[in-house]
Amino acid sequence: MRFVLRRAAFYLFTAWAAITINFVVPRLLPGDPVTALMGRMQGRIDSNAEQSLRVLFGLDQDMSLWDQYVQYWRMLLHGDLGLSFTHFPTPVAEIVTQALPWTVGLVGIATIIAFLLGTAVGTGIGWRRGTWADSLLPITTFFSAVPYFWLGLIAIAVFAVNLGWFPSNGSYDRGMVPSLSWEFVGSVIYYGTLPALTIVVSSISGWILGMRNMMVTVSSEDFVTVAHAKGLPARAVVVGYAARNAILPQVSSFALALGFVVGGTLVMEMVFSYQGIGYTLYQAVSTHDYPLMQGCFLVITLSVLVANLVADLAYAALDPRTRQEG
Repeated sequence: MRFVLRRAAFYLFTAWAAITINFVVPRLLPGDPVTALMGRMQGRIDSNAEQSLRVLFGLDQDMSLWDQYVQYWRMLLHGDLGLSFTHFPTPVAEIVTQALPWTVGLVGIATIIAFLLGTAVGTGIGWRRGTWADSLLPITTFFSAVPYFWLGLIAIAVFAVNLGWFPSNGSYDRGMVPSLSWEFVGSVIYYGTLPALTIVVSSISGWILGMRNMMVTVSSEDFVTVAHAKGLPARAVVVGYAARNAILPQVSSFALALGFVVGGTLVMEMVFSYQGIGYTLYQAVSTHDYPLMQGCFLVITLSVLVANLVADLAYAALDPRTRQEG
């Protein structure tokens, strides 16, 4: 229990620091977002509404920075992330809520597939070290060193431009109305196949190498030798003894990878113009939409922190030695 409380306190402090930085940084950037908004919407907003907009966005110059900070926290605790400058007067929470499922669905499923396949293949290669299976290592090493956005560009050039098998951008056919119909779901899968394959190919190598190296280390342990001496079947030794212990670091890394699902593929979404949280953040930065930037950064930061906490708790549950007091 003390371990859980210590970790929870640490992550609560980290979350407070991240939220505070998220508040301060946009206010240090040059430019006046309210003036820029009125310039974009010239003729649609009365010039006398400038002060009202500043109060609405929490940028009232008559308010001290501390008062703005308190107001920012008050809004957060009520689930209010403010209004988007670019999509005014749409709330930021609504935009983030619409973009988040696309990223979680695409990157989350791709990450799970890469983890399962990579762990299974790494287990086999590590257990059969010194055989033909080791010839796969140079290939996995190559793909682990290649940036995923570069793979995305190659995939677009080959499968979208030259072969025409998949679309080069978008998340579904824009001629369709989003619904739960099989036609729309099929369109989403069709448009998401190429970016998903890019994520799987670029990330599976790391899972293979990590599990292979742990299997090589664990296979030389005494408890594995004893299991062999007992005459247990090879499958039981691999699954019940070697892989069961070798997978501990993989589980911790997998929990972290799920946290980076939300914001770790920003460049990939830019390459494929996929309407996830990363592409939304890119558009917010391009248009100086500070509230939307803050909302995206907040969601990404909290997702990573929660993933780190889950990884710590999962590792502590699997390996009781980590819970021992220092």
